[in-house]
Amino acid sequence: MSTATSEIARSEFLEVELQPEPAGRRRIKRKTVNTVIWFVVLLAVTAVVLYPLVWLVFATFKPSSEFGQNPGLLPDQPTIDNYFKVLEGIGGVPLWRFFANSLLIAVLAVVGTLFSSALAAYAFARVQFKGVGILFAAMIGTLLLPFHVVIIPQYIMFQKLELVDTYWPLILPKFLATEAFFVFLIVQFIRNIPRDMDEAAKIDGAGHWRIFVSIILPLIKPALITSAIFTFIWTWNDFLGPLLYVNSPELYPLPVALRLYNDQTSSSDYGATVAVSFLALLPILIFFVVFQRFLVDGVATQGLKG
Repeated sequence: MSTATSEIARSEFLEVELQPEPAGRRRIKRKTVNTVIWFVVLLAVTAVVLYPLVWLVFATFKPSSEFGQNPGLLPDQPTIDNYFKVLEGIGGVPLWRFFANSLLIAVLAVVGTLFSSALAAYAFARVQFKGVGILFAAMIGTLLLPFHVVIIPQYIMFQKLELVDTYWPLILPKFLATEAFFVFLIVQFIRNIPRDMDEAAKIDGAGHWRIFVSIILPLIKPALITSAIFTFIWTWNDFLGPLLYVNSPELYPLPVALRLYNDQTSSSDYGATVAVSFLALLPILIFFVVFQRFLVDGVATQGLKG
């Protein structure tokens, strides 16, 4: 009896052991493995993308003598002298002046771009006039025109107007709807807004300006904030424009002022350069972190339907 009982128990155990695993459990395990793989891949990509920023942060604590000799991430002899040096300014101009110049140009560029681009976009999207299609296509065509192609004609024009060595060449075009990318972005956003609102406002006696201010502007706020973010970042980081039109050191924005640390007495102060570069990056990071949620709102409202 004991032998027969043990044989029966063994056969039941083998049946249980050889029973195939449920499909649901296999699916969960496969999903878990895929999640782990994607997490590792994304972690590796994030590390590669963030490494230059991390290197920049640690490099601000390296003395200039270590650049070229210590390619590692951590400095051999950490120091904070670079920050004290850059806070004193250069060429007799304090550092805060460079920050103020960049902030002034960036803020005015944002205001001008939003104002002119929104008006031009409303005209293309809502106002019916002859040649609107041709003009819109011509505006889109300017996106294919590199900035370097129009450098010489623009410089000659502003030189004859005696506006060189001022901020007008950098700011005035922003108020003339020259940023075709943002005009196109806002046009596509306005076209998603139902025209029934416009018709109802017209019945109540509202004109184009009242419709634009009271109806269109509140609804395109995500597109405006998206345009503001990119305009601020691009203007803050612009180097070629200020280099061409601004000659006085006291008017330099930060990107142009950075080169002063590498041109003095034919030597380069790399420690001060990376310290200023990191300080110049901070406003961009803060601006993006504060307004990044509006980018998500802009994408989410692209599916607006009447």
